[in-house]
Amino acid sequence: MLNQRDLQKCIHCGLCLQACPTYVATGQEAESPRGRIYLMRQAHEGRIDWAQAARHIDTCMGCLGCQTACPSGVPYARLIEAARATVNQQARTPFQRWVRGQAIGSFTNPTRLRWMLHMARALGLRRAPRWMANLLGARESAVRLPDAPRRPWRPTRAVYPAQGERRARVGLLLGCAMQTLFGRVHRATIGMLTLAGYEVHIPTNQGCCGALWVHNGYPRQAQRNARRLLRAFHTVDYIAVNAAGCGSTMKEYGQLFADTPDQAAAQAFSARVRDVHELLADAVLPPPPRDDTLCITHHDACHLAHAQGIRNQPRVLLQQLPNLKLVEMEGADMCCGSAGIYNMMQPERARDALHRKIAHIKATGATIVASANPGCTLWLKQGLEEAGLPIEVLHPMEILAKAYDAMP
Repeated sequence: MLNQRDLQKCIHCGLCLQACPTYVATGQEAESPRGRIYLMRQAHEGRIDWAQAARHIDTCMGCLGCQTACPSGVPYARLIEAARATVNQQARTPFQRWVRGQAIGSFTNPTRLRWMLHMARALGLRRAPRWMANLLGARESAVRLPDAPRRPWRPTRAVYPAQGERRARVGLLLGCAMQTLFGRVHRATIGMLTLAGYEVHIPTNQGCCGALWVHNGYPRQAQRNARRLLRAFHTVDYIAVNAAGCGSTMKEYGQLFADTPDQAAAQAFSARVRDVHELLADAVLPPPPRDDTLCITHHDACHLAHAQGIRNQPRVLLQQLPNLKLVEMEGADMCCGSAGIYNMMQPERARDALHRKIAHIKATGATIVASANPGCTLWLKQGLEEAGLPIEVLHPMEILAKAYDAMP
């Protein structure tokens, strides 16, 4: 629910404007954070209908660059999530809510996602079909469908022992897209964590963390998923996450369950959530046995940099590799346009952000882009291939695991 005091914190200074990809692309006040907050306040106070604000609420990428830039501490993440939940209830028909819910459900269920991708490939579909885009409110389909592996990655054991003295017991979140499409990243993550002295547990019955649900205005569905994780990870010291969007949501479970009987348990859970870069940065790693010469640029996933404040740790870890050259790109922390399923629902705005990001990557001369979020990785790969640029997109864990010969 929108909080009037949160809405009143915005002093309309405009320092958020250049951090907002939709404002940078359009120059329109209503497509800026302060413009959206003004519309939220107008709708909340009954001066306009939520239907009048819905279009501009929908075009927000939720990147939270504005929250980082804001000098007044406006909790924009809380505002945009509450606004989207209100828009869902007051400005959409039951059919529209159902269609969006089905789309989110398809991406947050590994079995359904894998089946959907295999069916699309069998039918010769290279992009999400136009009718699906139309149902989601988009005029066109911009997203190219990734190839799903024939067999999903499965962990070979329930517990991977630490190398040397055990620092802590860590439960690894498998996630949805990560489990379906990025099994190699999970293997690399397990290898690096055990190398750093962590005992890695793979709890059963995990499921989705709820990130896509809460970011798109479905808090009750997000709570249902979160409760499952609260039960699954009760025996470990930390919960390790290698997907930025998942980690940011899991660290905010206390807010998701505000004023509910589960709030205390949710807050205790969130206090144990760590991004994998945080865990590795706290450990002492041995010198890497491989010294491949690499030229890398780092893309800051929005929910890693802006939501979790994790910027230096990935860079410090990568710079431990002796022959690695890290080239900073312009706008490293500006959204690439993937933003969950934003690139399916708002393809024009998503492409604006992607083209800007690809130009900045090209200017670095790097041959590898480090990206720690599955949506970003897929969207950047698509943009680079469409631009004809032979640049790889890899998770930092993949880069590190290769250098340390740590892939189990």
